[in-house]
Amino acid sequence: MRGRGGARGSRTPSAPWSRLKPVDLDPLESMGLPSKGDSRLLDFKTQERYYTKIVERYMTFCSDAGERDELLRRFASLELSSISKHDNPIAKVIPSSSSLVSNRLSIAPATIPSNTKGLSDVLSAMRKLREGIVASKRVDDFAIQVYLFCIRLSVLVRHPESYHPAILHLLRRIQPLHSMTSVEMSEVVGYLVLDTACRRNNLAEAFAVRHKYRLRDAKVDMVLDALAHDNYIEFNRLKRRVDGHKAKLLEYADEGMRKHLLKCFGRAYLSVDLDFLESCADSKWGSLTAEDGVGWELDGGKVVIRKVKAR
Repeated sequence: MRGRGGARGSRTPSAPWSRLKPVDLDPLESMGLPSKGDSRLLDFKTQERYYTKIVERYMTFCSDAGERDELLRRFASLELSSISKHDNPIAKVIPSSSSLVSNRLSIAPATIPSNTKGLSDVLSAMRKLREGIVASKRVDDFAIQVYLFCIRLSVLVRHPESYHPAILHLLRRIQPLHSMTSVEMSEVVGYLVLDTACRRNNLAEAFAVRHKYRLRDAKVDMVLDALAHDNYIEFNRLKRRVDGHKAKLLEYADEGMRKHLLKCFGRAYLSVDLDFLESCADSKWGSLTAEDGVGWELDGGKVVIRKVKAR
């Protein structure tokens, strides 16, 4: 009787299993988080190759969108899918920061529109790369380039959990050791000032940040002035004059500023022309009633705010 190591009893195949298809791994997903024990992104050359793949994927996403309006719509779709998870205790939002934490950067697959998966993959990969840069203590032009790319992209999809800690790490950890250009510094500080004023609603801190970093940006100054004076008409005009990234940050303050404007109308007018109200509020009557809770009466082309009680 043959032993278990003989030809008949051997279970070891003489050739690889031909029926198993090789796994086609996404180059962005194949890399793990350094905080989860994957140390490959601690190597500088690996970081640079990985960043090249990220940029290629982002460019593919942009070219697939085609027209500018479609590209903006896809950015907005990903933004909405991210926001919706704040209302769902089960779904996980994209976690923050350039610091090493254990949560995986991802968007629940059920919430990702199919035409924005490429962008969500890019955001996830950027998280891994930032962790690698922080863990390897890399401070050079490449680190600045990666962080600027991450900040700009995260601002466009309105994801503060990504861009806010990235801005702080860039200014507090990288900049003191390896200086950015004056243009880059002005851009990043401008984002931080507007985020502080518009999203975090802290004007005092926004002015303090502007003073600390000696920011000289006339448009940012005008936005702060409009916010300080609750001047929604000027604020709305500036939203059209700043670049697309800063305009995204201004959107955080838009609802609050418009509601303050409507309260002013409620205190100051008995009635007002509909066209004038829509122009000042930069919103149509249907949106004002459905989204802003306006309960005034529409009488033809006139909005009745308050009725004078007959004596």
